[in-house]
Amino acid sequence: MGLAVLALLFVLSLAFGTRAVSVSEVFAALGGDVSGIAEAAVAARVPRTVLALLVGSALALSGTTMQAVTRNPLADPGILGVSSGAAVAVVTGIAFFGMSDPYWYIWVAIGGAAVAAAFVYTVGSLGRDGATPLKLALAGAAISATFMSLISAILLPRVDVLTTFRFWQIGGVGGATWDRIGLIIPFLIVGAGICFLSAGGMNMLSLGDDLAAGLGENVLRTRLIAAAGAVLLCGAAVAIAGPIGFVGLVVPHLCRLLVGTDLRWLLPFSAITGAALLVAADVVGRVIARPQEIEVGIITAFIGAPFFIWIVRRQKVREL
Repeated sequence: MGLAVLALLFVLSLAFGTRAVSVSEVFAALGGDVSGIAEAAVAARVPRTVLALLVGSALALSGTTMQAVTRNPLADPGILGVSSGAAVAVVTGIAFFGMSDPYWYIWVAIGGAAVAAAFVYTVGSLGRDGATPLKLALAGAAISATFMSLISAILLPRVDVLTTFRFWQIGGVGGATWDRIGLIIPFLIVGAGICFLSAGGMNMLSLGDDLAAGLGENVLRTRLIAAAGAVLLCGAAVAIAGPIGFVGLVVPHLCRLLVGTDLRWLLPFSAITGAALLVAADVVGRVIARPQEIEVGIITAFIGAPFFIWIVRRQKVREL
């Protein structure tokens, strides 16, 4: 069912844009006929749609893994500051070191994401109660705000860099090319593979560290390996599409309602749902502001912000 919905959204993404085309023209273009204007428009939209699929899957997998590793329902690459850590690393590399190779964007973004994740977890673990969901969320929000302010401070005096990356900071999939997609695919494959292979261990972590260790699970190793997969996915996605928020927060909660908490099922279902969500958000952004478009990061923020408030309120009620 999820794959069918994803296939439908794929066709809609190719059909809607500045110029609307018919379904028959979409399939003609997919069949290799690009002789007409409509078919050529469809062919130009294919990389954008594929990128939305990949980035949505990556962010959803990253968020699901982060929530499992931290046992925190509020965990998300954006909320925990991981996305903004990747963003500030990329912007710093461009502004101060003249970085221009997209391949280095990915490595620098992954490094920034890893440093941010470690820093947030360290700060959120301070105190007697350890890394509680609320402390992690607050630490992530504070560090994310700091990073975004730092990005603004770096970019404002540099008009050329600011112009180039002002839409990238919002998060979007416009301007996708097959070359850029090809650069991130190996990183996404490795990151997704790590997360999928860690599913059994993360299921054990959900029982609690003491019980998981008692059942023979190496808690620290499992947590570090799974977190590395999540950081790899997040860093690669941010490098190519910017810091798109809330996909990793919304999708895992929706998928748990449908397939339960077993990560062997939850992870692949989250990947499909995340891809569908980002493609749908991209279509909405192109339709509601035609002939202009709204970046997909703005659409996901409109969806995710109320959802985040609902999760926080529900968590607070449970604690009471």
